[in-house]
Parts: sequence; C-alpha cells; structure tokens
Amino acid sequence: MEKQTEAVSKYSAGELLGRFLPYYRKYWKIVVIDLFCAGLTTICEMVLPMIMRYITNTGINDLAALSVHVVLRMSALYLVLRIIDAMANFYMAYTGHVMGTRMETDMRRDAYAHLQRLSDTYYNNTKVGQIMGRITNDLFDVTEFSHHCPEEFFIAGIKAVISFIILSGINFWLTLIIFAIVPVMVIVCTIINLRLRAAFRKQRIQIGELNARIEDSLLGQKVVKAFTNEEKEKEKFEADNQKFFLIKKETYKFMAAFGTTTRAFDGLMYLVVVAAGGIFMIKELISPGDLVAYVMYVSTLIATIRRIIEFAEQFQRGMTGIERFVEIMDSDVEIFDEADAVPCENVKGDISFRNVSFAYPDDHNIVFRDLNLDIHAGEKIAIVGPSGGGKTTLCNLIPRFYNVDQGEIVLDGKNVRQYTIKSLRQKIGMVQQDVYLFSGTVYENIAYGRENATKEEVMEAAERAGAHEFIEALKDGYDTYVGERGVKLSGGQKQRISIARVFLKNPPILILDEATSALDNESEFQVARSLQELAKGRTTITIAHRLSSIRNSDRILVLTEKGIVEEGSHEQLLAYQGIYYHFYMTANELK
Repeated sequence: MEKQTEAVSKYSAGELLGRFLPYYRKYWKIVVIDLFCAGLTTICEMVLPMIMRYITNTGINDLAALSVHVVLRMSALYLVLRIIDAMANFYMAYTGHVMGTRMETDMRRDAYAHLQRLSDTYYNNTKVGQIMGRITNDLFDVTEFSHHCPEEFFIAGIKAVISFIILSGINFWLTLIIFAIVPVMVIVCTIINLRLRAAFRKQRIQIGELNARIEDSLLGQKVVKAFTNEEKEKEKFEADNQKFFLIKKETYKFMAAFGTTTRAFDGLMYLVVVAAGGIFMIKELISPGDLVAYVMYVSTLIATIRRIIEFAEQFQRGMTGIERFVEIMDSDVEIFDEADAVPCENVKGDISFRNVSFAYPDDHNIVFRDLNLDIHAGEKIAIVGPSGGGKTTLCNLIPRFYNVDQGEIVLDGKNVRQYTIKSLRQKIGMVQQDVYLFSGTVYENIAYGRENATKEEVMEAAERAGAHEFIEALKDGYDTYVGERGVKLSGGQKQRISIARVFLKNPPILILDEATSALDNESEFQVARSLQELAKGRTTITIAHRLSSIRNSDRILVLTEKGIVEEGSHEQLLAYQGIYYHFYMTANELK
C-alpha cells in the first residue's frame, strides 16, 4: 500500500545496488569499454600538469634548454592526447547513455510484467498515478545513474590515487595536509546526502499523489461539472500542489547546503596550498615549477571531489528511482501457477464450491464461511441478493482474481489451483456492468477477445452481439476511434462491444455481472437479447438486480451475508415467499 507520508527508506544503499547491478550483466562489454575510455580521458587530463611542470622548471633552471622544438614536441603530445580524449569522450557520451537507456527499458519491462502478475488487492490499495510515476518518471533518472555512476567513481578513484602519488612525490607533508581535509569533507557531505535522499523520496511520493489527483479529477470531470465542484477540485489540487512546492523547497535547501559545503572545503584546500605552498617555496622545499604542477593537481583533485559531490544529487535521484522500482518488484505475487499446474482443456463447465471461506486480504472482512454450491455444465444460474452479500466476489473467485482462504473451487472435478492461470481464464468470459474499452478503434476492442482473429471472425462476433448494425452506422465503421474508456459511445453500444468481445473469445463458462443494470430500457432489451444468444450452450452465472432478466434461469440463488439462503426456480421462490419474493414484489411496485 502506498503511504504518502513515508519518506524513510526501508532499503540500504547496498541492498539497492545489489538489486540493480544484475542489469549490467547484458552490457558488461560496453561497461568495460566505457571504463577504459574513462581511464583514457583521465590520463589525458593528468598529463597536462606534468607538461607544465617540465616546461616551467626547464625555463627557470636552464632557459637555453627550452627550445621551440621542445615546446612544439610537448604541444604535439598534448594534441594527440586531446584527440584521444575527444574520441573516448564521444564513446562515453553516446554509447554510455544508450546503455543506460537500455537498462531503463529493461527495468521498465520487468516492472510492467510484474504489475501484470499482481492481484486485485494491490490495485485496490495503490493509486494508478503512483504506479505510473514509478515506471515512468522514477526510471528516467536511472538512465543517467547507470551510465555515470561507474564512470564517475572509476575516474575519481584513478585521479585520487594518481594525484596522491604525484603530489606526495612533489611534497609529502603538504599532500598529507591536503588529504587530511578530504575525509572531513566526505563525512559532512554524506550527512547532508542522507537528508537529500529522504527529500528526494518525499518528492517522488508527492509527484505520484499529484498525478493521482489530476487523473482522478480529469477522469471524473463530468461528475465535477454536474455537481459544480470545480472550485472544490481546485482547492484540493492546490493543497497537493503546495505540498509539492514545500517538499521541493526543502530539497533545494539541502542542495544549497551541499553546494555551499563543497565550496567552503574547496576554499580551505586552496588556502592551504597558497599558504603552506608559499612558505615551502620560500624555504626552498618546493620549486616554482613543482608548485605550479602542485596547484594544477590540487585543482584537478578538487574538481574531481566537487564533481563526485555534485554527482551525489544525480546519485540520490537514481537511488530513489531504483528504490521505487524495487518496491514494485518486491510486491507479493499472491496469485501464481502451482508447481504441478496443468493447462485447462476440454472444459465442460461443472463448477463446485466446497466449504469455501474467504475474506479480502486488505481488510479481512469475512465474505464467505463454509460456502457450498454445485453448478452443472450448461446450467444457467442467477444470483441475487442485497449489496455487499458477496455476489461479485463469488464470481471473481472462479477465475482466481483472488484465492480462497479455506476450502476449494472445483472445475470439472479438479481444483482451479491445479490449472495454469492463463488457461483457466481463457475458458471464462466476463461481461460486467462497468465496461472497459481501451483507447483505440471499435475493431481493436472486439479483437481484444482473441489473438490472431480474422476480420471476418470479428465481424461475425459483432453480428451475434447485435452490434454490427450500429458499428456500420458510425462515421468510420469498425475503424471508429472510441475515445478513452469508450467515451464516444453510449452505454448500450459499449456493452454490446464488450459482449462481441466475449463472443469472439467463445468461452465455455460465462459470467454476467449486472451487465444490463446501468442501461435504459431500449438498450437493456437489445443487450439482453445479445446475452441470451451468448449464453446458449454455456455454463452461465448471472448477477442481476433487475429480476426480469433472470426469470428464465434454470436456478436462482439468493446470496446474503449468511450464505445461500434460498435456491430454486423463479416460480418456486415466489411460492416460498421469502427474500426473493420480497425483492420481486418491491421491483413490481417501483414500476
């Protein structure tokens, strides 16, 4: 579950890097070449102070030895090094970034695949805006992190070692003073870094909340306008927007503290070089040429430290992105194939609930306790009852959208958990009240029912669903764009397209979850006729509030919080004069 206020990481940096490093495995050759190029650029940069040292000392000690030929030879050497540096830098900047993008793509693919395996419980408790933020924005920073992280630390390590060796050779005591400052600088900056990482985490969480708020408001914009609550939505958005501003403000405070700290330590190092170096030169403990080289190497060392510290912001962004990715990957997959699962084939449609008990994992409210029910192949069962009685839950347990807590659901004599999830769900067709159409064409939405269906099969499914006529009347026929969630179509049209989708799937088991309750009378009549055609020869379970649509069912079940309390045909239940009779009489009075 997403916790808005959670800003403390539950993963250490080592754990996150341990989860991230395997993504380098496919690209290890690129990493090796990239680090080789990084080493070349570093060596090219480190040679310049040695050239300046040689020229300066030669000019001071023996000016006659400093000929034009010597200067040109040094210049030619430096030119060659700069050409090598340019070529190596191009490889790092291009191929390195492409590698980072590939790793980001791999991680996003893995995250999306994992999200597809998560149960409804996860989606019931996690905002879509948060999920979108995790697999898009949060992984953007991983590209830069994956490319620059090994480079920056590799370069910094080379420069630190080479600088220490060369500077110690020039003047050991001055080097000791300089390097004594470095650990203090690292400790102070690490403390600020930890706070910066927490701020970045809060920022990522709030971005997700902001995305969720925008998505919720825009998708429900008709409701907002109908209740004239535009100002209320603006106020809620402004509250989230201001919270995001305050979090970013805090982030920039730590970034500013970070930058100020590094500049202060830079100044301290230069102060030591100027003061101590000047005194050592006066006492002839260091030559002018050596001091020039010393200053250049110290400048290189300081620039390296500053670059690593500045990289820390990018490092923390990347680590936050990795952490948010890992949180997705660590979300439990509750519904999975058992080790001995087999394909679900040649389904007849006999379904049995045997002592089934179930409570939703997130709130532990018990829905069923020791529920028993037998549905015969080809039988048309209708389920009625008060809201909250578990009608939809019962139907969702059959395709294993949730697992039962106790007991078992048996299909054709075998526990549904012994079938592979994909093959089980392929044998079940569902038509729900809340129809979901994907953004695309009418044709694409019907063809979603079965891969590789021909155009003729799609059109035949539409014919059988009673949808072909109105589809042909649309502006672009089957190529008509339906809009996001099918907003360009009426409720009846969307429902018939969803029925056509199930016709194309052609499953032996059919679940109709209040498929006509939200329609007007004319649309209900057309859809009901399509559903009757769809139900022929299939085991059919219908959930309905409108009792007129289930009168011809083979058996009607009345499901309440106490379980199945009544069972029989329409006529039998009316004669019993129980709950069903009360529902039926109430419905007639409301007509």
